[in-house]
Amino acid sequence: MALMSYAQAACQALAAAMRADANVIALGEDVGHGGIFGQYRGLREEFGAARVIDTPISEATIMGAAVGMALTGLRPVVEMRVVDFALCAIDEIVNQAAKNRYMFGGQGRVPLVARMPIGIWSGSAAQHSQSLEAWFAHIPGLVVVAPATPADNYGLLAAAIDCGDPVIYMEHKELWGLEGEVPPQHTVALGQAHTARDGTDLTLVTWSGMVHTALAAAEQAVQQGVSVEVIDLRTIWPWDRELVFASVARTGRLLVAHEAVQAAGFGAEVAATVAEELGVPVRRFGAARIPVGYARSLEDVARISAQELLRELMLFANSDSRGRSMA
Repeated sequence: MALMSYAQAACQALAAAMRADANVIALGEDVGHGGIFGQYRGLREEFGAARVIDTPISEATIMGAAVGMALTGLRPVVEMRVVDFALCAIDEIVNQAAKNRYMFGGQGRVPLVARMPIGIWSGSAAQHSQSLEAWFAHIPGLVVVAPATPADNYGLLAAAIDCGDPVIYMEHKELWGLEGEVPPQHTVALGQAHTARDGTDLTLVTWSGMVHTALAAAEQAVQQGVSVEVIDLRTIWPWDRELVFASVARTGRLLVAHEAVQAAGFGAEVAATVAEELGVPVRRFGAARIPVGYARSLEDVARISAQELLRELMLFANSDSRGRSMA
């Protein structure tokens, strides 16, 4: 086991992939200088400017070039800096990368990884603090990944580079300094969730930075007599239905929580699918449908705290068989 940060884990996974395959390259703004979060630190020095490519400030150009590179046999890892900026490249992602394999009968493949950090970024306001995983999960042809730990950031990035199809890779903007143990040559299969905490009374499904909030809330719930099982999806699409179904079948209740706006968030897909399949009480808990404010007081309104999540857990745990409050 090696202790490393979330950023270091991703950097080492990318370095290992580049050593193993000369077709793996990185491109984007400031990647040659190590990236704004240090997630490319040292790669230019090892692999040179031909494989760690600094680009102009044009997301459409970056993504368009990456799609072309992928179609000719390279495996580009594309830096979008934050998901908010990736909206400038939405045509290249949605109409080119995602659809090529289908529209050309499998003759073309687009094995690229688009790194688009999500989540609230403290003091960065509305245009730098969005969680848009549901947008990309909606698009056929895209794989969507959201790692929550250094180990998963290593293993899932390696799997994403290996995938062979376009992967929307959504690291969290405020997890870069998070440290954890990473096993050597760690691998995580795409589409495989992880039970982060065992429980018996209620299943809490989440992903990305909200995993840590969920674990904190679950720890506090124990003191109030409620045992919460926490599942980290890790991959948003395809999501691990089997693990979620098995957990909910044991606990009898499902709460899906996410940092993204609750309205039309991916939690609705998970909740609806479980309700249809198992007929158990389900709830969603997400952010208010408001822009994230710059002032800390406004930013906090858009954040979901462990205390808020705990309150929702307790209300749900103490509801009747249809999920209605018994207070």
